[in-house]
Amino acid sequence: MIAIVDAGLGNIAAIATMLRRLGHPTRVAADPAQLDDASHAILPGVGAFDHGRASLDRTGFVPALEALRDRGQPVLGICLGMQLLTRRSDEGRLPGLGWIAGETLSFALDDAARRRLRIPHMGWNSLEVRAPGPLLTDLPAEHRFYFVHSYRVHCDDPADIAATAWHGHDFVASFRRGNVLGTQFHPEKSHRFGLHLLDRFARWRP
Repeated sequence: MIAIVDAGLGNIAAIATMLRRLGHPTRVAADPAQLDDASHAILPGVGAFDHGRASLDRTGFVPALEALRDRGQPVLGICLGMQLLTRRSDEGRLPGLGWIAGETLSFALDDAARRRLRIPHMGWNSLEVRAPGPLLTDLPAEHRFYFVHSYRVHCDDPADIAATAWHGHDFVASFRRGNVLGTQFHPEKSHRFGLHLLDRFARWRP
């Protein structure tokens, strides 16, 4: 059973629809106890970092997610969900979960780049896959994923970087440390490429 964390942070219905379309048992978890028997968890997120962290604390999901992680079950953070797995963000004051050695930074673009590029980074982008791992193996050559974000993740250890993308400079598009994964892009908005990725996540047994 794949549990999608419902802490009021993300496009939950679209993720659930894609997983059910793929035939994977899926539940939207509005109560932390609904993670107890989950085989996988997805932490989606849109919006501001501090609001996201405060929502996780208010709804009591942090201990439940940590217990699932410690059992070795796969956990996937999407967009803000990925950023919340880092230790901090330029966007806010509250600490992140700190599951990944890294932080969430603003886009550092020079003046020329700012004239050419928009923040937030919004639209389709391809990935430079560095470590395919469980999510990014067998991606079609013409793949593309949908991004909407104003901040980017920096990993302390380059070995945690699964893929990068380009917006003025390379940034981390996906990371992995053990059974913890993150995507800065939205699989649920990425059509068949997102379906491919979510199917691989659902089938992964670390």
